[in-house]
Amino acid sequence: MSRFSTNPTTWGTLNAHDPTVVRGDDGQWYMFSTDAAVGVDEIPAGVHVRTSPDLVEWTFVGTALDGVPATALAHTGAEGLWAPEVVRWPTADGTPRWHMYYSASTFGSRTSVIGLATAASPAGPWTDAGPVVTTTHRLDGHNAIDAAVVFDRGGRPWLTYGSFFGGIHILPLDEQTGFAENPGEIGTLIARRPASVDGAVEGAYIVYRPEEDRFVLFVSYDSLFDSYSVRVASAHQVTGPYVDAKGRALTDVTDEDPDAVGTKILGGHRFAGGTAWIAPGHNSVFRDGERLFLVHHVRHADDPTRHEAQIRRVHVTASGWPLVSPHPFAGYDTERLPAPESVSGDWDVVRFDPAERGVVASVRLRIVAAAHTDGQPLTTPLIVAAADGDVVLDAVVFGAFDPVSERPVLAFAGLDAEGVVWTGSKAAA
Repeated sequence: MSRFSTNPTTWGTLNAHDPTVVRGDDGQWYMFSTDAAVGVDEIPAGVHVRTSPDLVEWTFVGTALDGVPATALAHTGAEGLWAPEVVRWPTADGTPRWHMYYSASTFGSRTSVIGLATAASPAGPWTDAGPVVTTTHRLDGHNAIDAAVVFDRGGRPWLTYGSFFGGIHILPLDEQTGFAENPGEIGTLIARRPASVDGAVEGAYIVYRPEEDRFVLFVSYDSLFDSYSVRVASAHQVTGPYVDAKGRALTDVTDEDPDAVGTKILGGHRFAGGTAWIAPGHNSVFRDGERLFLVHHVRHADDPTRHEAQIRRVHVTASGWPLVSPHPFAGYDTERLPAPESVSGDWDVVRFDPAERGVVASVRLRIVAAAHTDGQPLTTPLIVAAADGDVVLDAVVFGAFDPVSERPVLAFAGLDAEGVVWTGSKAAA
């Protein structure tokens, strides 16, 4: 890793933007992110890298590349690298090989490059291998940024990419080289937004879930500066169509209600006494054994220039929808309840209104469920006593750590009949 005179060792997860997390063969977790930062004289360029032994405490260790690779720089004039995707690449003889797909571009431009770098370990050293997808603003309607890789049922790799310009596309990669199987191919369109919201969709990430035998697409809507939200949809084939919880395809453009399509699982929110968070988005998804996690960046509402990465547990409802914890992950032991607890009681609840782009404050509501749990994930219907009538949720109850009360709590995430997500944590008795 390259190191710099600017000392970012106090950052932790601050200044981590567009993060992705992988686990190396050395047992360490590695977080890769856009080379962005606030409040420093000089930003180290070349994909920021952090390590952690436990997914909680993170240490900045340098950059994966020494600035913008020459070919990408010549085409784009980019000052830094965006949204790295890092994936363990299969090899015929089992030799360790890792691929990093990075983006080089500038704001508001389609003159962009998705490049490939390779290494034997997430710790590097990384070697640039050149462009995978290239676009030019005056010639192309799509945009070569925000790469992510998914392997289909047969192990074939696919590259998901794109942004406001032209929407999200997916194209097949060569299994041996990791470059486009058919150079110059745009791929299949799998998500877009209408012109009334500037086509605001980006940061796509797909995971295959063998549990439901389907592919789940995560995307970010709206502006990374203040109004990001994370949406999900699923498909039976890697190329789509991807539909949300109400069966609406993410390629369906509706100017009448541009927020209606895509199940919103995370947006700006604030729990009583806690930090107001805005613009959570550009996530990736990873596993620790059977446990599923989502890592994303988010901003402080009182100072939107401050951005950081957060990791949240992902839990899946009985109907197969992945939802996230209302609180950032704080460690397995820290989230463990001291004793089994009734699910019924008073809860601090956030409802992720699909049309709300700002901060949603939690409200105190009564929840009824005929269940007790010690914090292990439990799928169960929940009845929320809301002001305008009871709401039945297809929900998951689990343990989490409440950063306000600084204690383990029961938490939930659930989906109502209208496809709207509710989440929250149980109030102290």
